[in-house]
Amino acid sequence: MVQSTRNPVRKTSRAPLARLHLRIHLGPEVALGPGKADLLEGIEATGSIAAAGRQLGMSYKRAWVLVDTMNACFRTPLVAAAKGGKTGGGAALTPLGAQVLTAYRRMQERAARAVTDDVDRLRRHLLRSPRQL
Repeated sequence: MVQSTRNPVRKTSRAPLARLHLRIHLGPEVALGPGKADLLEGIEATGSIAAAGRQLGMSYKRAWVLVDTMNACFRTPLVAAAKGGKTGGGAALTPLGAQVLTAYRRMQERAARAVTDDVDRLRRHLLRSPRQL
């Protein structure tokens, strides 16, 4: 199963993990966000776009659309895919795909560290459970 490091904000003993979603816009499309990064990790782990998508609860078509979008956003593709058939198919991250994934995860971790103190301050002002509306 693909394991995600999507929300690496520190967990305190009394509250659930805060969610931090980093999306990188490098043009009109979201070039990279948590779902696409998880998909890249899944492709790296399984060697298959379809299998990676299944592990993330995505349809085959959705996984392919995300890969096509990422490949269209960068000068060279992030994922190289071979068509299936008798010899099978498969997919792999290109060298640029591996670099982009590593950079995204590094940015995600740095962003999480940068906001940890502020998240903790905000958390102190929250009610344990929301008031009834």
